[in-house]
Amino acid sequence: MPEQPHIAVVGVTGAVGQEMLACLEARNFPTGQLKALASARSAGKTVRFCGGDVTVEELTADAFAGVDIALFSAGGGISKKFAPAAAAAGAVVIDNSSVFRMDDAVPLVIPEINPEAAATHSGIIANPNCTTIVTLMGLDPLHREWGCQRVIASSYQAVSGSGAAGIAELETQIEAITAGQPVEKNVYPHQIAFNVIPQVDTFLDNGYTKEEMKMENEGRKILSAPDFKASVTCVRVPVYRSHSVAVTAQFESAPDVAKARELIAAAPGVQICDDPAAGLYPTPLDTTEKDDCLVGRIRKDIVLENALSFWVVGDQVRKGAALNAVQIAELVLSFKR
Repeated sequence: MPEQPHIAVVGVTGAVGQEMLACLEARNFPTGQLKALASARSAGKTVRFCGGDVTVEELTADAFAGVDIALFSAGGGISKKFAPAAAAAGAVVIDNSSVFRMDDAVPLVIPEINPEAAATHSGIIANPNCTTIVTLMGLDPLHREWGCQRVIASSYQAVSGSGAAGIAELETQIEAITAGQPVEKNVYPHQIAFNVIPQVDTFLDNGYTKEEMKMENEGRKILSAPDFKASVTCVRVPVYRSHSVAVTAQFESAPDVAKARELIAAAPGVQICDDPAAGLYPTPLDTTEKDDCLVGRIRKDIVLENALSFWVVGDQVRKGAALNAVQIAELVLSFKR
């Protein structure tokens, strides 16, 4: 791996692809060359990077010659088709889709939690689900101290989790309602403006959605905790950006609220925002376009033994996707030096 690797961003014109460029630039990632890849309809457009324009090229199986690190954020179908080709060409793929996450041969990495996993890969490293990342950023410091056994959680997920179409649908519906016009629904099964929808992703036979099961399945792999259990309800809310999660976590030993605050405050990538008497607790606007997740409302649970409840918020486009991927790229580069 050269000191200034050749980077490809797949899905570069999308919201996460654009955020990946912003994170690479903001963190002064030592990019030798940048290849901007997208669908044929975006080929020929330009994207801004480090003060210059980069022309978007069409994504093909032959597009990865000379690429050292390929950041993928173009959907599962694209990753399944092109990520193996990128890896075969010699690139380390960091994939933001769900396609490879539960593959035993593919590391699933949150750099603040399990960076060592990124050292042993076969060409592909998976980026976890955004809600899983945000939740585990708050949970992991507590898990390390007391051993988390199970989680009951509810997510409040922004419409940008559905991409630009989700944002556009919320905006269009708000405009229609305020103008007294009929509301159109395309992205979501119900009106999202001034509403909440208790469905993110498709339902499974057990009554949970795919999104809800990711917390348990991915959490087990990231935390190296095969007995970890999670019961999650994922809810779409009319917020533009940043996911929030209400978490009740039960531990092997009795936790302490003051100690929990100390542990989270000392952990990388997460901050305490917890003084309810002064109206201080995290909101989505507090984390939007910010790197760190925020945790507040920490309290002893009054139903379960050895349990804490807390509220964690993070920008799911940034830490939940683009930033986490760039941090993995930084790990890859450090391992190769």
